[in-house]
Amino acid sequence: MRPLKMLLAGTVVSARIWNPISSQVWANSDNNKIATAIQTLKQSEQHWIQINLSKQNLTAWEGNKPVYAITTSSGKGSTPTRIGTFKIQTKQKKSRMRGRGYDVPNVPHTMYYQGVYAIHGAYWHNKFGTPVSHGCINLAPNHGKWIFEWADIGTPVVIQ
Repeated sequence: MRPLKMLLAGTVVSARIWNPISSQVWANSDNNKIATAIQTLKQSEQHWIQINLSKQNLTAWEGNKPVYAITTSSGKGSTPTRIGTFKIQTKQKKSRMRGRGYDVPNVPHTMYYQGVYAIHGAYWHNKFGTPVSHGCINLAPNHGKWIFEWADIGTPVVIQ
């Protein structure tokens, strides 16, 4: 994308013009960063979490060894899950989640990895394998508990 300076009511504002060619290059760059992160993590002995949005699954890894794999529900089309590499920032056994059109108390085993985005148990639906969330990664409560107990703050999370 090329930056564009615009004058609005006497104020200079930076904007961007969408360019499909450079967007594709950025997407490829993100894919390369994710692939590099996965390769690096597989060469370590570190715990890490991989989330595949197209397959709606989560795999817990210890280096190059998968130790747990489960079906998830990620963000729906209007509220997609962010793609990239993250780290678990905070963990809460129970959390209240609020946003536009929802207010859910006692969300179990919540692990925030970027701002309001989290991996957590979901007791309010049984549509795992289908994108239904507001951007988070939903797990059945028993699976949410397992991954919560296994992962530490700082555990890498790769979402692709």
